[in-house]
Amino acid sequence: MTMKQQAATAGNTPDRPGKALWAAVGLGALIVANAIYKEATKYKLRGKVVLITGGSRGLGLVLARQLAKKGAKLAICSRTSDQLDRARQELEGMGAQVIAFTCDVTDRTQVHSMMSNIRQHYGRIDVLINNAGVIQVGPLETMTIEDYEEAMKAHFWAPLYTMMSVIPQMKQRGEGRIVNVTSVGGKIALPHMVPYSASKFALVGLSEGMRSELKKDNVLVTTVVPDLTRTGSPRNVLVKGDHQAEYAWFKIADSLPLLTQSAEAAAARIITAIEQGEAEVALTFSGRLLDAIHGVAPGFVADVMGFINEMLPEATPGGTGKLKGYELETDKSNNAFTTSTDKAARKNNEF
Repeated sequence: MTMKQQAATAGNTPDRPGKALWAAVGLGALIVANAIYKEATKYKLRGKVVLITGGSRGLGLVLARQLAKKGAKLAICSRTSDQLDRARQELEGMGAQVIAFTCDVTDRTQVHSMMSNIRQHYGRIDVLINNAGVIQVGPLETMTIEDYEEAMKAHFWAPLYTMMSVIPQMKQRGEGRIVNVTSVGGKIALPHMVPYSASKFALVGLSEGMRSELKKDNVLVTTVVPDLTRTGSPRNVLVKGDHQAEYAWFKIADSLPLLTQSAEAAAARIITAIEQGEAEVALTFSGRLLDAIHGVAPGFVADVMGFINEMLPEATPGGTGKLKGYELETDKSNNAFTTSTDKAARKNNEF
């Protein structure tokens, strides 16, 4: 190449640093514009009426606390009246507007009565958070048809009852938010938790179907997929099989910092999803990773779960009886690993 050609070529060489700078400026502007748009279109929770099922303890109570700080008007329900009363008093002490109902949300008649009372008090329900649930832990051999029915009532029928109650009014108003708290166990079947997983799978399907059909009415349904969350809930799980050993592994797994998320972080992320109208939110990286791997290699994940199952306690004679976690505390379940769960249980009204 002659010197003249080299000079011509050099003259046509793009100003790469300059273009990179303008690209960075453009990207920054796009990010800022997107943030401004999200803030401008954010669903404002101040003054909104929010019903939280299972709102007396655990994640439901943590959600209620954070929503109270945002100025929402609260309705909470639970089957346990003493826990419900303590939660109501705490929230009122924060200055929240709150009404509380002793209600079994698996009972359609009780749900209808509660919804009528909420509307009579507040006039409407703007946001529904289906959080109530039951956790059953134990080998497959110990689970009965009644255990599956109990799980389906709590995780499918109860959310359906509450959703069917609020949807007509939300559609009429042209807006509303519905949140269904599912589980990573509703994406990946977990060993020793088969009734729980099966029912959470059903809730994921129900929630996604509702989202697709109600979006046109500006009623946005969010499917929340938590992983293990440090709420203090192991005290209230229902345990079968080798009771103390089953409870110990579950409580330890629910306490490990690298495998679990704080209840406060989970609640904050859920509230952001409500404000942004997100379709689905997986609350932890490990949950998102497991779901992604399951999506491309479900057989591999099933085999891994089978390997984990071999390390879990085996069924024992007399193990079909059902006991609560707090009845099964031993040195194995009370150790340095589980201190955070015990602390969360006291903080979040699980006692």
